[in-house]
Amino acid sequence: MLTPEEVLSHCLAKPGAWRDEPWDGDVVVKVAAKIFAFLGSGTSVGLKCGRTREEADEWLVRFPQDAQVMAYIGRAGWNTLRIGGSIPDEELLDAVDASYDAVVSKLPKKDRPALD
Repeated sequence: MLTPEEVLSHCLAKPGAWRDEPWDGDVVVKVAAKIFAFLGSGTSVGLKCGRTREEADEWLVRFPQDAQVMAYIGRAGWNTLRIGGSIPDEELLDAVDASYDAVVSKLPKKDRPALD
């Protein structure tokens, strides 16, 4: 079972990733100046889960107890996924990777991290 610390470590292991706390007590992980993971209180992670709201809704159907539309930015395909619930650890880490990739793909080429 993944811990919030392990999810944070996975996020920070991504090329160019760095931790920030733009709101008191709310940890986020960014690449360049863009957030790709909201860790907030630590019991869940907010991620870009699809290019559209419809794609992101697949998480809500599959994990109705542990996935919800993220407040304010949910319409853009962001969900909050509970850590340690019914979502398999591997799928949660895959979702982190997909969120990172989605955010990096929208960065100007000059701001993208160098990938090995």
